[in-house]
Amino acid sequence: MTRTAAIIGGGVIGGGWAARFLLNGWNVRVFDPDPQAERKIGEVLENARRALPMLYDVAMPEEGALIFCASVAEAVTGADWVQESVTERLDLKHRVFAEIQSADPAALIGSSTSGFKPSELQQGAIDPSRIMVTHPFNPVYLLPLIELVPSPATDAQAVETCKEILRSVGLYPLHIRKEIDAHIADRLMEAVWREGLWLVNDDIATTEEIDNAIRYAFGLRWGQMGLFETFRIAGGEAGMRHFIAQFGPALAWPWTKLMDVPEMTDALIDKIASQSDAQSGHLSIRALERQRDGNLIAMMRALKQQGHAAGRLILEHQSALRPAPEMDCPMVSARRVIPIDWTDNNGHMNEGRYGQLFSDASETVMAAVGADDAYIAGGKSFFTVENTIRFLEETHAGERIEVHSRVTQAEGKKLRCLHEMRRVADGAVLATSDQFMLHVDLATRRSCVPPEDVAARMAALAALHAAPETEG
Repeated sequence: MTRTAAIIGGGVIGGGWAARFLLNGWNVRVFDPDPQAERKIGEVLENARRALPMLYDVAMPEEGALIFCASVAEAVTGADWVQESVTERLDLKHRVFAEIQSADPAALIGSSTSGFKPSELQQGAIDPSRIMVTHPFNPVYLLPLIELVPSPATDAQAVETCKEILRSVGLYPLHIRKEIDAHIADRLMEAVWREGLWLVNDDIATTEEIDNAIRYAFGLRWGQMGLFETFRIAGGEAGMRHFIAQFGPALAWPWTKLMDVPEMTDALIDKIASQSDAQSGHLSIRALERQRDGNLIAMMRALKQQGHAAGRLILEHQSALRPAPEMDCPMVSARRVIPIDWTDNNGHMNEGRYGQLFSDASETVMAAVGADDAYIAGGKSFFTVENTIRFLEETHAGERIEVHSRVTQAEGKKLRCLHEMRRVADGAVLATSDQFMLHVDLATRRSCVPPEDVAARMAALAALHAAPETEG
């Protein structure tokens, strides 16, 4: 059964939430009195449709339905989850919570607030136990962290249900056990932001120089290892204790102005704004968002290849999205979006990636005949010994494709497949692969006859695929 999320407030964050749920197969109802809300969410959704599926090597669920509602009550009644993303005004949030709970007392409510504590949000609420902070990071459709902050008044089961919902759409709920203003991540970012303001104010560095210091150095380390694990390595073989002993005393030196903030005078604001314009003012916000998304996709896919940090989360979510192989003619052995890191200087898919795609398709065929991950772990598999790939049309980043596979030979050790890579939009055949594999013993690295059950599945699939294609 398709679940429903209600989004109250359709700005950048609300639009990102809507996209995250929609692209994971949820129906989404949105309420926002702004007459431009539908256009704004449409633009965020356009970026998300291109970006989020690029993280995965399988197809995402069929997109849910997006409905714009005329009232809060229409949006929230009967919804499985309600995400409040209105302006950071406590009085406004209180009015919204009252409307939500009057319409649906059972509603589970998460707030996108970046600063308010849950106990502040719950003040005067009809049922405080159903309200908690679920603070995301922009773009919500790509970045997985959600700061989940309950108060002592929040129902414990509601928190667990929230965690299950967030994980089901590929997010990471960081359960913050003790509420604090601005939670965790924003407090860390604001510390760096304050120091950056002083560096600009005192003419030590420009906005671009500060950004370069972050993105060419510790920002890369933080993106895959965080703060404390990075410093543990800096301590060498002796680890964190040595690092603190060596560098801890420096914290008392008068380097930082983090406990103070420069006065935001018109002169300082003009300086920051003009430097920022010089840095990236030649790009529109939409172009910057597209550049940001492409960078994030490439970095997160690299982490996925390593099975680490944000990449590990994508792998876990991807395993939940991967369907079981179906015995069809032809078999749909792969369904996905072409990611941006699969393209080359010519602007189309690199030929080496076709080999990767057809290799992924062959794994689906292998699983269908019983040679799945558990089988391989048991010491048997199939190795490709010959593969002829024909490139018929260009393929570009963001295109949705399928691979249709047929078993054309299944005799003894031999398994042969014909794969067709097709563009979903028009059914055009973009490339083909004639792949010949041999069954092998992983201990001896030599070919061997497969067990009877695998051989029987191979023969059955070959017989099914010998029938003429009946696609329309």
